[in-house]
Amino acid sequence: MRFHWFLPTTGDGTAVRNSTVRLGAGGVTAAHRPATTAYLAQVARAAEAAGFDAALTPTGAGCPDPWITCAALARHTDTLRFLVAFRPGFVLPTLAAQQARTFQEVSDGRLLLNIVTGGDPVEQRAYGDTLGHDERYARTDEFLAVLRRSFAGGSFDFRGDHYTVQGWGDLPLEPAPEIYFGGASPAAERVAARRADSYLMWGEPPAMIAERVRRVRAAAAAQGRSPRFGVRLHVITRDTADEAWREAARLLEGMGADRVAAMEEYYARMDSTGQARMNALRTRGLTGDVHALEVSPNLWAGVGLVREGAGTALVGDHDQVAERLREYRAAGADEFILSGWPHLEEAYRVGEHVLPRLAAAPGAPADPAAVPAGTRP
Repeated sequence: MRFHWFLPTTGDGTAVRNSTVRLGAGGVTAAHRPATTAYLAQVARAAEAAGFDAALTPTGAGCPDPWITCAALARHTDTLRFLVAFRPGFVLPTLAAQQARTFQEVSDGRLLLNIVTGGDPVEQRAYGDTLGHDERYARTDEFLAVLRRSFAGGSFDFRGDHYTVQGWGDLPLEPAPEIYFGGASPAAERVAARRADSYLMWGEPPAMIAERVRRVRAAAAAQGRSPRFGVRLHVITRDTADEAWREAARLLEGMGADRVAAMEEYYARMDSTGQARMNALRTRGLTGDVHALEVSPNLWAGVGLVREGAGTALVGDHDQVAERLREYRAAGADEFILSGWPHLEEAYRVGEHVLPRLAAAPGAPADPAAVPAGTRP
């Protein structure tokens, strides 16, 4: 099992925040901790010290450029890798290969790539991209074909519906960045089966994750491939379950009807299948009962009321959270991108109390101090 953290590049604090979108006054909360390079470096160092392998950065109109941000943070860390998210339609694949090569040089090989095709037509058009949903995924497929060929080195030509390359050549890129890719539509799953090293899913109940894993795994196997599978989740873990649910209730109280309404309006304009699946988990809206949004044991959909994308959190004591992660592992997931508010303190909390429980064999000591350091994630 491989564990990653999240970099809050739009700001951090003690409330649930949007990760990429820029909405009106009712749709955002003030960042108690602005996303300065100094603060993000603190989060990155905390994730590194806590035992996380990499940190994901979001991409979108409301957040800073992930390439530049992560290149700056690489200077403040030693081993943490950076999962740089970007839109394939906004840059040529050959240029992206150059950017990746440069990043590998300045970071000593610590780049991972998260390919985000895009699920908001309004935002896509604002960037100048007018392709429809399935066309965007067809373009992503070609983009990744060219990108991987560029990483392999040598001279090549390519002709497709979206890209034409003549006489590109370079040395092989070592190490070539691993490709992380998400999307829940049939078009996205076809691309994942052909191109992804790790197929990412937002935190649906384990049975739903298992179904998607089986489908993509079978499609990939038919092409001689065996990708990994990752789940993106928030975590609210405390010494007792009551404490964890009180924290979830506190987050819920801070959301407000105006923010929820602004996000519902935003969701309505999207053509993302993954976002639609997240929305469908919330059969109840903003209520005073925090457990009304518990859609599976310890899986809370309250985050999605005011945050796009990953809208669920694991809530419980440390043993419960670890057990739920084991259930996702049994469903086929072997990578997890986790986060919590504030991201600085929660990186330490999850690293100190949850990761050691997952590093130990069943029945082994759960006390982090009792787990030999060499066996920690």
